[in-house]
Amino acid sequence: MSEPTPVPTDIQLRKKSGLLILQYADGSRYELPAELLRVYSPSAEVKGHGVGREVLQTGKRQVQMTGIEAIGQYAVRLSFDDGHDSGIYSWDTLHDLGAHQQERWQQYLTRLQQQNASRDALPADTQAIKIVDPTRNSGDAGGQ
Repeated sequence: MSEPTPVPTDIQLRKKSGLLILQYADGSRYELPAELLRVYSPSAEVKGHGVGREVLQTGKRQVQMTGIEAIGQYAVRLSFDDGHDSGIYSWDTLHDLGAHQQERWQQYLTRLQQQNASRDALPADTQAIKIVDPTRNSGDAGGQ
C-alpha cells in the first residue's frame, strides 16, 4: 500500500519572482516556476484525452501566474497571464512536480527539441500553424 501524498503546510504564490513555493511538515520545500507549472498543467487542454495525446505547450518562457484558488481540501487552481486557468493541481501533482522538477524540466526541453519548437512566444504580429503529417501519430499539434 502506498503512502498518502503529503499535503503542503504552506503555499505561497510569489508573482514577482514567478514561483509557487510549497512547504511540507517534514521540512521539504519546493519552488516551482510558472513555466514548469503551465507546461505541466493537469488540464485536458494540456494533457489531451488519453495516454500519448499530450499537447506540447510552446512559447511559455515568459508566462506568469496571476492567481491561486483553493479547491476543497485537495488541490489548487492556478491562473496564468496567457488566459489558462483550467488546471486543477492536486497535492499529488504538485508534490510530484516538486520532487521530480529537474527530470520533468529536462523531459519538456527534450520534447521541444524533438518537435523543433521553442519556449519563446512568437512576435505579436506573427501567426504560425503546424502542418501535421498524417503518417505520424502525434498528439503534439501545438498548444497555448
